[in-house]
Amino acid sequence: MGNEVEVAILFADVVGSTKLYEQLGDLRARDMVGICIDVMRGATEHHHGSVIKTMGDEVMATFPTADDALNAAAQMQREITTHPGLKVGEHAVAIRIGCNFGRVVAEQRDIFGSAVHTANRMTSQAKAGQIMTTATMVERLSSEWRAAVRQIDVATLKGRSSEVALYEVLWQPEDVTSMVPTISARERAPRPQRLRLRYQGQEVVVDEARSNVSIGRAEDNDLVVKGNLISRLHARVEISRNKFLLVDQSTNGTFVVANDGEESFLRRDSMQIRGEGLIGLGRAPDSNSSQVIRFRCEE
Repeated sequence: MGNEVEVAILFADVVGSTKLYEQLGDLRARDMVGICIDVMRGATEHHHGSVIKTMGDEVMATFPTADDALNAAAQMQREITTHPGLKVGEHAVAIRIGCNFGRVVAEQRDIFGSAVHTANRMTSQAKAGQIMTTATMVERLSSEWRAAVRQIDVATLKGRSSEVALYEVLWQPEDVTSMVPTISARERAPRPQRLRLRYQGQEVVVDEARSNVSIGRAEDNDLVVKGNLISRLHARVEISRNKFLLVDQSTNGTFVVANDGEESFLRRDSMQIRGEGLIGLGRAPDSNSSQVIRFRCEE
């Protein structure tokens, strides 16, 4: 008979391990995966966690608190990113991490329950170098860690009837700093410009008063754009260090065409936008289409 306990659950795995074996051969790839597992285990133990099991290139661990789990996750990412033994040519081996908090059944040195499945699904939502978590986990974080998470999407997870909010954990200090930039008394940042977004008679302005605008097909977005290729929360535009950033959070990506003809595509990534141009959600923008979003930066 198992015991029910509330814990933070963490899954971490090596991204693209199959390709590693193809590129490097079995022995070297196995050594690299082994280094990653050792780093994951060491970070877990350092932050009061327990490794429940390892499965090939993946670790499952539990922690008494949400903060302990994110402290361990951040340490894993830092050490994997900087480890000299994890370089493959110009590229470095990377891991992805998913976390959740909830009630589990602990039995025979293993854990079971829906909270475990959700944590595992968070890992599958993450990309290389990311830590993803849930609203349940965020609610249990300290104010310091809570300030370092941002909601980036909503998704329907396998086995769940309702959608789940996805949160990215900004584990790199420069990422957290960019969310709340500090300005010295001697060197004040220039006043941000305005960015106008227009779509089918709708207009929203990104400026000092409104520093973050969401775009997607869900009705609660600031700019609602309907379409089969458009995610519920597709993208957002925000001010960061007095620059306008377009952040894609979608499945099908976002296209940008500047007035000078330069074309860009991003998916689960961000880019600075300047001047004037067109934005297409899920497909390249056509200036004659009613689905296009027009943007213009103003002084």
